[in-house]
Amino acid sequence: MAGDALTNRGRTVSMPSVRGFRFQRVVGRALLYLIAVGSAVVFMIPFAWTVLSSLKTPGELFLYPPTWFPARPQPQNYAEVFSLVPFSMWTGNTMIVALTSTFGAVLSSAVVGYSFARFRFPGRDMIFMITLSTMMLPIEVTLIPLYLLFSKIHWLDSFKPLIVPSFFGGGAFLIFLMRQFIMTIPKDLDEAARIDGAGYLRIFWQIILPLSVPALATAAILTFMGNWNEFLQPFIFLNDKNKYTLAIGIRYFQAVASQVDSMEHREHLLMAASVMMTAPIIVLFFVAQRYFVRGIVMSGIKG
Repeated sequence: MAGDALTNRGRTVSMPSVRGFRFQRVVGRALLYLIAVGSAVVFMIPFAWTVLSSLKTPGELFLYPPTWFPARPQPQNYAEVFSLVPFSMWTGNTMIVALTSTFGAVLSSAVVGYSFARFRFPGRDMIFMITLSTMMLPIEVTLIPLYLLFSKIHWLDSFKPLIVPSFFGGGAFLIFLMRQFIMTIPKDLDEAARIDGAGYLRIFWQIILPLSVPALATAAILTFMGNWNEFLQPFIFLNDKNKYTLAIGIRYFQAVASQVDSMEHREHLLMAASVMMTAPIIVLFFVAQRYFVRGIVMSGIKG
């Protein structure tokens, strides 16, 4: 009897049906893995082509039919980029803007998210809904007013328009992310700390922030990637070539520097510059992906 059937909560389940269920589960999981791997390969093809093209000579880029691998790899293409344009200066500018803006956005969004998650005040829900509604407002709508504002206070052609606004909330999405995560933290911890004499600020620094590391890491990764790849605002607010970030620097390289002193093709150098810009983001994601996934998952548990 035990070999033919299993009893589970008063129900008798035959062994063939159990084996069939396990087989379907294995097949379904294998299919999901196959789809995931296939999708990853498809999405990695453009990046692989860029990396391989960055090691080619100019003539190899225009061969037909095209070839995947360079006949003789040219790693000196990467060094030549630095000799043509101030790529290291652009990288430093991007690091300054991205790191500073990320710090301000994550810190301010954590404070605002904490206030929405823990405090009760008149109009709280309405203010939160208005904050979320700003996500539907395209940045192009606010670009002209921002330009006029920064022009009046003489902030144009500096990093201030790219950094200072991040210290005022960090954006509706980050506020929503932090609020949702903080709401999953038991309020009993706050009450126990209040009994011990801790104030709201101390509770935030010593209890809420340490427990919110996954959400903070997620917010930091998303914000850093956004600032690193940002093109429109630096393009509008920056005029000096020495203050360019990588995004507009590469655009300048494509439009202007490739035509200086010579008409030879330099798309291989543009590929090399693109690889050097993309590599830090890829490394960052793989290093912090555990916190990224955990922060996204846990932020949607309660809301």
